[in-house]
Amino acid sequence: MEKMEKRYGLPTAIATCVGIVIGSGIFFKTEAVLKVTNGDIVTGITALAIMGVLLFFCSFSFSLLAQKYEKVNGIVDYAEMTVGPKYAYYVGSFLTYIYTPAITGCLAWVTSMYLCELLGFENPAAGPECLALAGLIIAVEGYVNAMAPKLSGKLQVSGTVIKLIPLSLMAVVGIIAGLSNGQLAANFARPAAEGVSPISSLTAATVSLAFVYEGWILATSINSELKDAKKNMPKALIVSAIFIVLIYIAYFLGICGSISVDDLMASSSTAAFTRTFGNVFGRILNVFIFISCLCTTHGLMIANARNIYSLAARGNGPHYKIFAHVDPASKMPVNSALFGVMISMAWMVYFFGANILGTWFGPFAFDSSELPIVNLYAFYIPVFFTMYKDKTLTAFQRYIATTMSILSCVFLVACAIYTHGIDKYIKAAESGQFSCPVLFYLIIFAAVMVFSSFFYRGDKKKN
Repeated sequence: MEKMEKRYGLPTAIATCVGIVIGSGIFFKTEAVLKVTNGDIVTGITALAIMGVLLFFCSFSFSLLAQKYEKVNGIVDYAEMTVGPKYAYYVGSFLTYIYTPAITGCLAWVTSMYLCELLGFENPAAGPECLALAGLIIAVEGYVNAMAPKLSGKLQVSGTVIKLIPLSLMAVVGIIAGLSNGQLAANFARPAAEGVSPISSLTAATVSLAFVYEGWILATSINSELKDAKKNMPKALIVSAIFIVLIYIAYFLGICGSISVDDLMASSSTAAFTRTFGNVFGRILNVFIFISCLCTTHGLMIANARNIYSLAARGNGPHYKIFAHVDPASKMPVNSALFGVMISMAWMVYFFGANILGTWFGPFAFDSSELPIVNLYAFYIPVFFTMYKDKTLTAFQRYIATTMSILSCVFLVACAIYTHGIDKYIKAAESGQFSCPVLFYLIIFAAVMVFSSFFYRGDKKKN
């Protein structure tokens, strides 16, 4: 089998992890979290902290696996070495056909939306220009990843630095301004809405924030290209997890100190930046937001370009000989990258029609920015269970950290079932209708897994 070049160091691994996670979801999900919590800042911060704890323990557990296993694609490698090759194949298939392209499609829309806002289009979120530009973004990012992987890594590092600028400025300036003018205290003192279930608000906010925190595991997609991966990948996962949690909470407090909760829920983070920094400087920072979203999409395309290759490298998946080919010039699986572009575009169109317009797919309109993420955490659970048997781990690593990782995943899955299933079903039934998005998502998931089952051949390591 053709090998991938060891081209990346620890800074690129950290930048890939931080860069994939930070820079998109936090900008457009902040107001979404406030809406589902009816403007309750404390519940929003609690949800941020819960997802932060989940992220830390899962990152810590995977860092232990990263010290032992190094092959082609991190999460697929870990599943293979712990649960078995067949389970790893289904994890890889899920990443290839659903998870990564679905998240990429959503991020491409977010990036395009901010660009359309900057260009002054009348309907930046749902206009045809947004759809067209989102497709163009995916195509360009795919080309860069396929043809210039070293440039791609450098862009990821520089992009991570760029995207921290608006987050850091809003965190510092927003908190200081909010404390001095009383806006932050006023938002905290805002009375809670009547008739709103605290449990429903917290679970909905937690699931929504899964998107904000997600992407860290995709940094392991460069495992086979990372120098001294068994040492550098664990460091990258732990350092990134701690940093991300701290910057998110600071940003959330900053944006809540810059504008009233009611105004923020009625507009977007763009209004908060303009209110805090003025029209000119606020617009400049909005350019940085666009760039940060673009870099996040770029980070996701790094994983997309390698997903089906990770299956083909083991002799599995459709046309595995074609997708296992590594181009001699670029040292990249170009065919795999092209496939990643195509399926990401398909999911982007789905997200646009099902979640933005909401009319294209009927009952099969589920939130493709949240449910695939929670589904991936469900895949983690069997992997974590095997760590109980690992006698090389310390007592804390083997029992406490593993248990916390499993409970975190179970909690998030339960929140998703309640938010996207039970709660929506109850509310729809009250008006004589039927709604259960999680059910229709599971139908799609099952269909993909059945399709994938026809192309499992075992780990044959074909040349």
